[in-house]
Amino acid sequence: RILTGMNEVNGTTSSTTTRLGEVIEGSTTEFRTHCYDLYQAPPLGSLVRCGDGDSTYGIVCDVATQSMDPSRTAIPRGRDSEDEEDVYLNNPQLTRLLYTQFQAVIVGHDDGPGIRRYLPPSPPRIHSFVYACSQEEVRAFSDSLDFLPILLSPSVNAQDDVIASFLRIAGACHQDSNGFLVNAGKTLATLMAGQLPRLNNVLRRISP
Repeated sequence: RILTGMNEVNGTTSSTTTRLGEVIEGSTTEFRTHCYDLYQAPPLGSLVRCGDGDSTYGIVCDVATQSMDPSRTAIPRGRDSEDEEDVYLNNPQLTRLLYTQFQAVIVGHDDGPGIRRYLPPSPPRIHSFVYACSQEEVRAFSDSLDFLPILLSPSVNAQDDVIASFLRIAGACHQDSNGFLVNAGKTLATLMAGQLPRLNNVLRRISP
């Protein structure tokens, strides 16, 4: 964990935050992060932010671990190991040969005066630091659900899972978790009118 001073999000503050990695690819709709530590990506649906100035906010929509060298795939190494952890203890080089990355769909940005829950005018810079948002930041960002239409875009992978995961995470950050989820369900009902089976599927996933 690292100290980053006081981070303001709609009047809330957090004195510490977790730096996850750096942006290695970005556009105005999404960014990809290379994690500093193997297997240390945030869960699907997590809210993250990048940039030390005007922040860009994204919701994790995909996580992957793969070889540093795309021409070399992983091979089994645990035939004689008692458990999976032994594989890494006996092959310490794996932490240098493998890496974890995650994709985040951009859902808002901070232009100084406040949070804008729509796409930024420009993409995040390559090598921008990426941070996990605190509970205070998640609660403040999700006070308005104006960004939900972005998550329903066809370009977002596993839309329903991402939406449900985010709403469960955000709900846990609100004092009135049930009230937040009820309001989110009403918003989704409007946005997904005419898609009743799909709507019901999402609502089942966020039900307490």
